Amino acid sequence: MNNIKKNLLDIKTSIPEEVTLVAVSKTKPVSDLMQAYEAGQRIFGENKIQEMAEKWKMMPKDISWHMIGHVQTNKVKYMAPFVDLIHAVDSFKLLKEINKQAKKHNRTINCLLQVKIAQEESKFGLSEEHVSNLLASEEVKSLSNIRILGFMGMATFTENQEQIQSEFKKIKDFFDQSKSKYPELKILSIGMSGDYKTAMNYGSTMVRIGSSIFGARNYG
Repeated sequence: MNNIKKNLLDIKTSIPEEVTLVAVSKTKPVSDLMQAYEAGQRIFGENKIQEMAEKWKMMPKDISWHMIGHVQTNKVKYMAPFVDLIHAVDSFKLLKEINKQAKKHNRTINCLLQVKIAQEESKFGLSEEHVSNLLASEEVKSLSNIRILGFMGMATFTENQEQIQSEFKKIKDFFDQSKSKYPELKILSIGMSGDYKTAMNYGSTMVRIGSSIFGARNYG
């Protein structure tokens, strides 16, 4: 068995059934993704829209494509025909554009609001207050071609486990509090290769794992 298939199967055995595995395939060639596909993986995450669109054209059509990177509004049109879930939505402007492009294709596109939990300035995301305002907004509720299904967060890149745990706890508490008002919130996307087991202890329902499946990234 080659490494990609073995890595994938090892990770799947460590993840409970109720947690969704997104195989983060950014920068990896289609041949690598097909090895994961042949091992049963059907959900792939990319962080560059044009790269994802190219792979979508070349690969089987039963794949669910997740956009996990920061999204520029002018690129939404390239993924609107096929993207299944956009993880990193961080503005009303972006929600409006996703809705507009989804409507053109007669689709409803699923979205996660990115909540800023990390201390690094370089990480994108919304404050809890901003998220609450968006969820309550009549303008957002009137966007009929998007569906907000939950939150996504990225912990600080650090060896300090206590800090990572406190950031995951913070988003989990906020998720639970928001879910009591908005029961349609079902997804908490936290946890990557280095911290997904910790994230699952804090209620993650979706983990984004790349290097532990495909090996180190090539660039970007």
